[in-house]
Amino acid sequence: FFISSTAAAGRAQVQQEPSAETNEGTGININCSHPNIQTGDTIYGYRQLPGRGPAFLLGDPPGRLWVAADRRSSALWL
Repeated sequence: FFISSTAAAGRAQVQQEPSAETNEGTGININCSHPNIQTGDTIYGYRQLPGRGPAFLLGDPPGRLWVAADRRSSALWL
């Protein structure tokens, strides 16, 4: 996950496991904590495969993003 801030860059900190893997055809849930998120900050999801750069994730492959009401945590199911 990546959080884009409309104000000071780098203000929001994202805490998550450094990697996750599953077998093909099996879903996975990736949890993320961003306790310092601000009102103008935006949450983005990216996937980085071995040997490749980050690629925007939401929508391809299809997944579901859940964001807590207070926006301090989120989960992405793929």
